[in-house]
Amino acid sequence: MAKYLMLKHYRGAPEAVNDVPMDRWTPEEVSAHIQYMNDFAARLEKSGEYVDGQALAPEGAWVRYDGEGRPPVTDGPFAETKDLIAGWMIIDVDSYERAVELAGELSAAPGAGGKPIHEWLELRPFLTAPPTISE
Repeated sequence: MAKYLMLKHYRGAPEAVNDVPMDRWTPEEVSAHIQYMNDFAARLEKSGEYVDGQALAPEGAWVRYDGEGRPPVTDGPFAETKDLIAGWMIIDVDSYERAVELAGELSAAPGAGGKPIHEWLELRPFLTAPPTISE
């Protein structure tokens, strides 16, 4: 099994087919989208492929170490940034092909007008230790 992170972006990915921002959806459209996401996660829980997931608020800040005895440096919030992450889901699947299949399915979540968004999802494998080679 291999773990993958699927990242949903508010903005920053190539434009989705149904590119109406969520803040312009009706309450029913938002509910349908969230229900699709919950149903998707529940189905993957049953198959053993779901690890975790969470939606994220648009607010946030960058934080970094600023040296010994100094408080961390913060900058933000960046709600207008092009690469703000809307949420994430971790899956544990048998292959990269299965991860791509699931990301494609998640991309079909409904949006404005109840039509699939066709949003781009960032799919990233977890970094694992390189194989041990013995001679």
